[in-house]
Amino acid sequence: MKKKVEHEVSMLIREIRKENIGNGPREITTRITGPWVICEMKGNLTNVEKFMLETKEGHETIHKARTALIKKLYENKDKVAKLEEIVQAKLVNVFTDIDIEKDIAMTVYVFDRAIV
Repeated sequence: MKKKVEHEVSMLIREIRKENIGNGPREITTRITGPWVICEMKGNLTNVEKFMLETKEGHETIHKARTALIKKLYENKDKVAKLEEIVQAKLVNVFTDIDIEKDIAMTVYVFDRAIV
């Protein structure tokens, strides 16, 4: 059951990111521990973002924009409802960051109770 939920969350996250950012992560690993759903995503950057990385300003811009955009995505009630339906719990908080050099992003979803 837990693996099924982890897989469904990964597929939803890929769909949300592809729809809103232009491409989804190449690889997603999702793990559930207690009330936390932790997603590690590799291969996030678009070709334009990779080009922008050639400057320090581009690096900072991408990091700020990615972090802000991901947080903003979860202000959308429909996206949150889909996630809550999969895990059968209420989303309380979202923490996200991206390591631009390694092209690895982490998002931690905190729910109101332990999952599965």
